[in-house]
Amino acid sequence: MIRPRSSDAIKDAGGHIKRFFPSEFGIDVARNNAVEPAKSTFAGATDLPTDKVVILGDGNPKAIFLNEDDIGTYTIKAVDDPRTLNKVLYLRPPANILSHNELVSLWEKKTGKTFERVYVPEEHVLKQIQGVLDTPLHPLPVNVMLAICHSAFVKGDHVFDIEPSFGVEASELYPDVKYTTVDEYLNRFL
Repeated sequence: MIRPRSSDAIKDAGGHIKRFFPSEFGIDVARNNAVEPAKSTFAGATDLPTDKVVILGDGNPKAIFLNEDDIGTYTIKAVDDPRTLNKVLYLRPPANILSHNELVSLWEKKTGKTFERVYVPEEHVLKQIQGVLDTPLHPLPVNVMLAICHSAFVKGDHVFDIEPSFGVEASELYPDVKYTTVDEYLNRFL
């Protein structure tokens, strides 16, 4: 979503700005000096499981996983491509569309270990997000992150049909890009 100030600036430019690329792709969780409760949240993003995995919902909805370098590569390719003019560029490398269960199975295969899978029912996740439970999985205000995970991993909101009149998919436009697969990315942690 374009912020109101950015949108106003684009309008004020008199139609000279044809594409808007937001800069908020994320934080490098390995290079931050966060304090609690963010510190624990970021630590969880880089500490891979050793024996138990918490899975929101049933773990079957698919989500999309991307490497930051690949986001940059696709963004640079799209800047001067007329096929992206006035379109939303979706990044959905086919090998990186996985369910949480598939992701855990891939990690189990790589490590040769079987992990205990703890499934958290959607109703429980929603109560945690709303701050109703006395013993939340995560401290507030991490409920925002939990709400994002609910959208991706419980509801499967990452995966939908792209309407060609307003969107294009990067790996279809640029099949020559050798993107980092989830399988390759996980090798970094072995």
